[in-house]
Amino acid sequence: MWMKLEKIITYPQKEIKAILNMQKNNLLIIIALLFNSLSFAQKKTELLSDQLLDKSIDSASNLTVVTVTSTRKSTSNLLVPYSVSVVEKTQIDALGFRTSPEALTGTTGVFIQKTNHGGGSPFIRGLTGNQNLLMMDGIRLNNSTSRYGPNQYLNTIDPWTIQKIEVARGTGSVQYGSDALGGVIQVFTQSPSFSKKQKLLTTIRSKLTTQDMEYSGRAQIEYQSNQIAVLAGYSGKKFGDLIGGNSTGRQSPSGYNEKSFDLKLKYKLASNVLLSVAHQSLQQKEVPLYHRVKLENFAYYFFDPQQRKISYVKLEVNGKSKLLDKITLISSLQKSLERRDYQKNGNANKFIEEDRVETWGNVVDVFSNFSKSWTANSGIEYYHDQVNSFKQQIAIASGKVLNLRGLYPNNATNGNFSVYSLHHFTKGKFELETGLRYNSFTISIPDTVTTSLKLGDISVKPASLVSNLALLYNIGLNQNIYTSFGSGYRAPNIDDLGTLGLVDFRYEVPAYDLKPEKTYNTEIGYRIHTKKFNSSVAFFYMHLTDLITRVQVPGQQVGGYNVYTKQNSQQSFIRGIELNLNYRFSKFWSIQTNATSTYGQNLSASEPMRRIPPANGRVLLNYQKKNFALNAECLFASKQSRLAKGDKDDNRIPAGGTPGWNVVNLYGNYSFAKLNFNIAFQNIFNQDYRTHGSGINGMGRSASLGIQINL
Repeated sequence: MWMKLEKIITYPQKEIKAILNMQKNNLLIIIALLFNSLSFAQKKTELLSDQLLDKSIDSASNLTVVTVTSTRKSTSNLLVPYSVSVVEKTQIDALGFRTSPEALTGTTGVFIQKTNHGGGSPFIRGLTGNQNLLMMDGIRLNNSTSRYGPNQYLNTIDPWTIQKIEVARGTGSVQYGSDALGGVIQVFTQSPSFSKKQKLLTTIRSKLTTQDMEYSGRAQIEYQSNQIAVLAGYSGKKFGDLIGGNSTGRQSPSGYNEKSFDLKLKYKLASNVLLSVAHQSLQQKEVPLYHRVKLENFAYYFFDPQQRKISYVKLEVNGKSKLLDKITLISSLQKSLERRDYQKNGNANKFIEEDRVETWGNVVDVFSNFSKSWTANSGIEYYHDQVNSFKQQIAIASGKVLNLRGLYPNNATNGNFSVYSLHHFTKGKFELETGLRYNSFTISIPDTVTTSLKLGDISVKPASLVSNLALLYNIGLNQNIYTSFGSGYRAPNIDDLGTLGLVDFRYEVPAYDLKPEKTYNTEIGYRIHTKKFNSSVAFFYMHLTDLITRVQVPGQQVGGYNVYTKQNSQQSFIRGIELNLNYRFSKFWSIQTNATSTYGQNLSASEPMRRIPPANGRVLLNYQKKNFALNAECLFASKQSRLAKGDKDDNRIPAGGTPGWNVVNLYGNYSFAKLNFNIAFQNIFNQDYRTHGSGINGMGRSASLGIQINL
């Protein structure tokens, strides 16, 4: 088999054919292919080094080096001692992703679950929801009501505003604070550019998808000058019901409407001082929770609206001393609104629930350049949440309104303070990173009275001290190995402590004696990178303690739902492997492949961990010549039959587990003068499929057309 695989690598056309014909054994073949590529790369290093001189390679190659900020310091992705994935704007545009979560589809080490068509929750190393940290432009998006398990928050960023997404896997607590158990997803939005001459640029975009599944448009204007640059844009989108594959058909209701606005201004206050001011707002209307209607006898269930607004001011000062080489200050205000409107069939009442969170944030980061071999990032962060929540019961016949306790305690607050210092060392062939962060919280929950439950005034003050140590060694000839060990934590938030009401398929009651969740992460990885070839493999092990889990209260039900509360009741481990290979085998052709396998075990209950993704991956074949590009993609996932009791109770997961699947997509891009055309054919073989844990099936056979005009 190995001899055959070496031939496949040597003759890429055969590799392409073999991969596209893969069915049940596709993951095994790709893993074998990637492992073999590492030894193959050693044998061919001389040849690959010679190829670095080939000046005919397209400068837009996917194999170019990119800069990442996962360690808070701008660094080449080749020198980061962690596993990092990067999705650039060029790829987001070329593949025409519908949402920001979907833009991460097929990314190494990331698996996207969709509870509903308006959601999309990324899994990193087996964890999702508030166990991963979401950030945007250096600002935390996670707040004190970020939910355990899958959520929709990443979908409140318009993908047409994104410049780059970075995913740091298995690290982040020292760099960015609480919640980064699985890792950090940081979105960088587009910024206007400076120009010596004044310029006014206009971009108009539109996209439509067959069977009325999408009508989207965006208008964007950018002003450039030597001192001031401004970018503003507005997007309007209408998503129809999602049409599934083969026998699934229309999944109704699942469509919704969306509108967003963004503005960013950059102003050079001095030669060494840059001021940035930005505002973003996004609102989604009547977003259905499809599985509630389909499986739980609801007449309707909508998020209406689902909304996020953020404004921030960022000041960057390049200092004149080693200690204060660069100072970055960010002050932000975020407002989120989620309103749920629902009624069960046969129920005489309908319900409206509303949660509002206002978050003030302040970040001060100081970059110190002590010497050529020693730099550091040190800083202070403070975020403050104000939570308002209410619930109304409305009698359908009379219209009588009864005000009830909301999902969260009204007027609850959460203060999040942390101080950190992260140091980077370079010595010969070694790169070393180590750091500490202390994080403390003050959570205040006021007295709330319901007809059957009285909750006292609660004050909770969790705190954690975390550290990390990462080492990279440059072997030479464009290769390195790296290893890291770090502790992580997630402080209990108001969603953990104070939830009262229907969540997923259960009824939840508050729990006020929770401690922070903690992880201990270890990984070892290998990279090789040349101009035509790069590959990486990472093995990781994560030990998790004091996990906050939902535990059923025996013998209690509310409205036909079993009653649950939360406890620090679980110890677990997650281990896995992530593999990636990119190869440019001619001037115009390249191929990218990756595969991820994750295994999670609940040690406390002697059963699998909940929601662990199946083995999954992607094969992407790319042809690019001047102003034309063509991409053929195969996304795949194996069957997931390792189910926890909670998975078996989850009505979104079929009995016996989620079946495996292979989905083939084609994408084409053509640029002409000031026009750019994008066409996509998705799920060409019209396969019925569902990503594990999702509440709705994936898109069936469809086509979409996107047009961009640059003026």
